[in-house]
Amino acid sequence: MSADHNHKHDSQGHDQGHGHHHDHDHDDVGYHATVKGYLIGFLLSVILTAIPFFLVMTKSIASSQAMGIVLLIFAAVQIVVHMVYFLHMNSKVEGGWSMLSLIFTIAVVVIMLAGSIWVMFHLNSNMMPVHDMRNMP
Repeated sequence: MSADHNHKHDSQGHDQGHGHHHDHDHDDVGYHATVKGYLIGFLLSVILTAIPFFLVMTKSIASSQAMGIVLLIFAAVQIVVHMVYFLHMNSKVEGGWSMLSLIFTIAVVVIMLAGSIWVMFHLNSNMMPVHDMRNMP
């Protein structure tokens, strides 16, 4: 008689064998996708796209610098909406590891961008002087 015959199965086919517990705590998942959640995310995404589009098309903000800042803010909020409603990221999913990896990724990207901008900004002042060859004898 094989070991498979010693295990009992409940009405849903879950193994209730000796010493083998395969209970899944569904409370640890942290987020269950629902149609309502997807609809809320979709509506927020449409609104967060329509408002900046309207602002740009009507030229409601005169300063291009202020317009850029407003668009960046709307883009950042939309990224958060997508991560929460569509990627289901929160501090409970996967024991918090997905959130920790997101924070690490953001930190690396910020360091790389800040370092690149710093290098490019200071590149001109740190380069050796270029001689004008036309004035050479």
